[in-house]
Amino acid sequence: QAYWKKMNQLLQTLNQKLASLSHGQEGIVKISSAVSDKLVAFKSKPPSIQREILSVCSDPYTLAQQLTHVELERLSHIGPEEFVQAFVHKDPLDGTKTCFSEQKKTSNLEAYVKWFNRLCYLVATEICMPAKKKQRAQVIEFFIDVARECFNIGNFNSLMAIISGMNMSPVSRLKKTWSKVKTAKFFILEHQMDPTGNFYNYRTALRGAAHRSLTAHSNREKIVIPFFSLLIKDIYFLNEGCANRLPNGHVNFEKFLELAKQVGEFITWKQVECPFEQDPNIIHYLHTAPIFTEDGLYLASYESESPENQTEKDRWKSLRSTILGKT
Repeated sequence: QAYWKKMNQLLQTLNQKLASLSHGQEGIVKISSAVSDKLVAFKSKPPSIQREILSVCSDPYTLAQQLTHVELERLSHIGPEEFVQAFVHKDPLDGTKTCFSEQKKTSNLEAYVKWFNRLCYLVATEICMPAKKKQRAQVIEFFIDVARECFNIGNFNSLMAIISGMNMSPVSRLKKTWSKVKTAKFFILEHQMDPTGNFYNYRTALRGAAHRSLTAHSNREKIVIPFFSLLIKDIYFLNEGCANRLPNGHVNFEKFLELAKQVGEFITWKQVECPFEQDPNIIHYLHTAPIFTEDGLYLASYESESPENQTEKDRWKSLRSTILGKT
């Protein structure tokens, strides 16, 4: 009887897990379809009545908290099996090729990468959208403060997405706008996420956050959200770059121990319960606010600050023709 009771508990836990994963995937599909519709609708610069982030949330710390909610929610749906299926599962007919035939098995992992890209484009869109230079500078400074709060929280994925968004060419070319921005804090954050030395500064900060997490007395101190694309890259190269067997034919236990360590850390980090109060309005905006395509960003950028050379002028003319139907 005790055996069946235990078995029943295990089955209930499994059902809850499967329901959670299914819910996550359904939510991803709904959000993706909603966003894709709006991508088409807002290829050009949106009308001035379009809501912007500062009208939804003007406090950097609050937005950083809500971004952390999104990150932890999406991370919670990624199981360790997705790493295995993405990198280890081989095509039985060709041992050199990774098999991606069953796409749904890695859908949560892929959706998380897409979320990073969306956040990059959302940041760039919010900066390029205002018509006035002063407003654009204000948005840049706001996101710099949000990024700093993300760093303090331990949310490195949102931090990198924000920095990446601000470094996109349509944003970085806005020299008149940037001249109005106090950039000292931004340069410090850029330094922290500098790719030099295989992201040495970031890895140092990540180790610090991981150590804080191990000795934490609250969920707030336990938060570690790694720069996910780099984590994926590390696991991929560890798996592909190291042989499964040593020259003497023995199993390369060192490789598998390191893989287990990295995936194990990830599992620990993703299980942390977000300690911040959720704001549904902000979360909804982050998921559904219309964002520019790359062409839309360039057009908005050129409309805000005129092209500086012939190449930019030609591109501006082309974009106005294709997107706005103007010559």
